[in-house]
Amino acid sequence: MYEKIFVPVDNSDHSRASIELAVHLAGQFGATLVGSHAYAARLHDYRFKQMEFTLPEEYLVEAEMEKQRKIHDSLITMGLELISDSYLTVMHKQAVEANLQFEPKLYDGKNFEVIADDINSNDYDLVIMGALGLGAVRDSQIGSVCERVVRRTRTDTIVIKNTAPIEDQLSTGSNGVQHKDGGGIVVAIDGSPEAYAGLKSAIKLGKALDKPVEAISVYDPYLHYAMFNSLVGVLTEKASKVFKFEEQEQLHEDVIDTGLAKIYQSHLEVSRRIAADEDVDLKITLLDGKAFEKILEYVRRERPWMLVMGRIGVHSDESMDVGSNTENLLRLVPCNVLLSSKRFSPDVDVKAEESMIWVEEAQRILDKAPDFAKGIARTIVHRWAMERGHSVITTSVLEGALSTILPKSSMKAMGIISEDLATKKIGEENTSVYVCQKCGWVGRGFEPTKCTVCNAPPDQIQKLDRDAIEKLAPLEGAIHEEKAFDNVKIKWTDDARMLVKTLSDGYKRRRAKAQIEKRARVRKIFLITKDMVEDVVGKTEAATENLEDRGKLGQRAVDGPQPDVKSRAQNIRDGKYSWTPAAVERLNRVPEGFMRTATKKRIETGAASRKSDLIDLEIVEEGIKVGMKVMEDMIKKQNGKKNGKQE
Repeated sequence: MYEKIFVPVDNSDHSRASIELAVHLAGQFGATLVGSHAYAARLHDYRFKQMEFTLPEEYLVEAEMEKQRKIHDSLITMGLELISDSYLTVMHKQAVEANLQFEPKLYDGKNFEVIADDINSNDYDLVIMGALGLGAVRDSQIGSVCERVVRRTRTDTIVIKNTAPIEDQLSTGSNGVQHKDGGGIVVAIDGSPEAYAGLKSAIKLGKALDKPVEAISVYDPYLHYAMFNSLVGVLTEKASKVFKFEEQEQLHEDVIDTGLAKIYQSHLEVSRRIAADEDVDLKITLLDGKAFEKILEYVRRERPWMLVMGRIGVHSDESMDVGSNTENLLRLVPCNVLLSSKRFSPDVDVKAEESMIWVEEAQRILDKAPDFAKGIARTIVHRWAMERGHSVITTSVLEGALSTILPKSSMKAMGIISEDLATKKIGEENTSVYVCQKCGWVGRGFEPTKCTVCNAPPDQIQKLDRDAIEKLAPLEGAIHEEKAFDNVKIKWTDDARMLVKTLSDGYKRRRAKAQIEKRARVRKIFLITKDMVEDVVGKTEAATENLEDRGKLGQRAVDGPQPDVKSRAQNIRDGKYSWTPAAVERLNRVPEGFMRTATKKRIETGAASRKSDLIDLEIVEEGIKVGMKVMEDMIKKQNGKKNGKQE
């Protein structure tokens, strides 16, 4: 896999870690090691000349000045060469001890320029370099040399961030658990040839280093909704009519929202097949949201040893140096990073493009799709057909493939099925909504036996009970109706609105609100409760304090269990307690605000004293009585103070 590995060194901790990994990999693959260091003798000479006027007066004569210049040039050049050579001696020694071939390189020039020129003019298979050098300070994320070299080269590069000894990074304890500085290899898959090539490299590295490999993929169904939401405030009335927000959003809901999930899940399934060919059982995970944000969260949570990414993404032009997601993650992730510049296209896509024949009618139907949807639709049709052995795309094949992502109404509009058939099928559908708890896929109108995106089993698929959700509304304060950018009416409970407002950053608040609305609309739920908000924004301390002060129900830790839908039809779950409908109705008769807040707390205290997690009407009445007694005592005390003042 690797025949020649190139390592720039500078005697920093990251450089030491780079050398150790390079030596280990070279031993595994029988590669030659090339170590390099760039020194800047010409820069020192330039600086010396700039400062000559500061020399003592006796040196400021022609003959003496020329003498000093020669001495300085000789000492600086010799000194920098000796220092650079000592840097390379460390790597040379380790290579000799490992019985590996080693080639040293020294250059005089601007460090990142000469290093990048050397990489681009040689046939190195892999570059390993530290994220930071000797100039790093506490808040440094990535050094200027590393960043500039990465932007100017097209060779696979491992950027070292983990400076623990190589034995700790690669060791496994007697119980089979990786050392805290170890971990596995995570590959970010977006369907690009660079990402697939990175997966193949990760599999080879995983085998060589005895590390598990997994793949993750992220799709963002919320981006267009947030964009539309921001556009509506700046477009003129005439422009808004031309843009037709209602039609645009409906089109996205019909085509993009589910289609994106299927596309990115299919990338993972293709990755799994690639790994299976190498006898590797690949764990795959589909995430929804902004790509770099979700990958960063995953890496911080799972703490892998390395993140593998394509240098550019699936939507990037090949001339681009580094993709935006890659650039952000390179700076922010705490683990080592492999930037893949090689390209690999899986057989399933290549074969589909080369071997599939489209009949004229099927192609004409596909051409009716908007430009932004054609690529998604075409890929889904190809893969669906390949899996079933079809080589000719007919209208029936098109219908079978697109029925996995399009509702019947859209298939009718595109002419895939007739209006009569569509009307019949739509009429036969019920309005049940099912949500996969693993990947977030939403199914409507049928009870799935498994998730059609990630293949999760039935126990991972939850049926949404709209009636149960609406029963929560009275427990979360008043209901406020708002209009989305396309005039769709969406209702928010008080608690839900307040929880969103706890996000202090305006951009994050707007994006979170758009994401919440989008999730609700996909699920055909137009009443947003606090539970739905928590799933997106989490439960911050500020949010908790704010809502506790208001005494609302429905508080639930973001990492806690999902509400029991079946029990909600009878009782309403709120944190550790379930409330009977009668108990809820009685509590809501207490004046909203401080009184209801205090009463709710006393009721929960009473339930705790009884060691009961079910709050019924009896417990509520008991708590109200205690509250009334406390209020009476406060009034008596206050009246006593007033009377005392009057006397």
